[in-house]
Amino acid sequence: MGKARVTVVDIAKAAGVSKSTVSLVLQGSSLVNDVTRTKVSAVMRDLGYVYNRGAANLRQAGANSKIIGVVVNDLTNGFFAELAVGVDMVVQSAGFVQFLSNTSESLDRQREVIASMREHGISGLILSPARGTKAADLKPLVSAGIPVVVAVRNVPGAKVSAIVSDNHDGVFAAVRHLVSLGHRRIAFLGGFGDTAVFKERLDGYRDAIAGCQLPADETLIVDAAPSRAGGLEAIGQALMIADKPTAAICFNDAVAFGACDGLRARGIEPGKDFALVGFDDVIEAKTAVPALTTVSVDPQGMGRRGAQLLLKQISAGKPEPETIVSSVRLVVRESCGASREGAPPAAPQAV
Repeated sequence: MGKARVTVVDIAKAAGVSKSTVSLVLQGSSLVNDVTRTKVSAVMRDLGYVYNRGAANLRQAGANSKIIGVVVNDLTNGFFAELAVGVDMVVQSAGFVQFLSNTSESLDRQREVIASMREHGISGLILSPARGTKAADLKPLVSAGIPVVVAVRNVPGAKVSAIVSDNHDGVFAAVRHLVSLGHRRIAFLGGFGDTAVFKERLDGYRDAIAGCQLPADETLIVDAAPSRAGGLEAIGQALMIADKPTAAICFNDAVAFGACDGLRARGIEPGKDFALVGFDDVIEAKTAVPALTTVSVDPQGMGRRGAQLLLKQISAGKPEPETIVSSVRLVVRESCGASREGAPPAAPQAV
């Protein structure tokens, strides 16, 4: 079994007070003086105690929590909405309910929502970590024996399970496809440079460029927020390069949609004058104009597999770290210009 959680009895013993006093502190009672309250609160922090409000509410009925926490870093990105739908398909059929929260890439917000979920007695957590999340941020969950599955972004050194996509091979295949269409100046747009996902996808880009014997040009790598706004910004920077690219691999589909906006604002037609490839294959990719060529990850499928992994760990009672790397495939549509015959688009002119 996992490590025993810190209890009120443990707090009382460490603070040298009675269990009743600790309970009064938790209830915010005015019967406890400030000195004792401060002392007890300090011990709680030192021992990593989290008040399990859900357990308190359910204790008399003898019930167990049937709550799964799902915390994502950017719910405005359709990928994560689809991921959450996949999770819900599995946990609902298993009799659990999903608590979903968005952190907007804020570590402080991530800590707050996870603490709140722990108060309500979650049975497990699926987390797409906010930018900058470290192994130490997940240690309290591991120490408490709460099963955790990180999704999309791995957290190096964290002793938790993970489900990620094959980032390297996905981008590698996308670059080789663009080269097969005749492109020689291929940009890599978007993504936060300090995340493991960015590094894995960028490695795939660099390895493909080298493997195709194209000259490496670091000016073609433009990092930006992995969002539509980030894509708009990144394509603008790429088109300011003297020897302009004719194509781009985008960090994700959201960036690709933003790049399309930026191209059109300059009178450049995606798929005709400039080739674009995304990553994720969200629902909108198929219906976009032009339809987006992208590396398909199957967000809902990733959510289902992540939920299945989490439920397996909850059932086992002892979370054993396990990593699943989901295979990907390149889905060729119109935005890369593959339907056009002949040479690739000429380099866009300055506007």
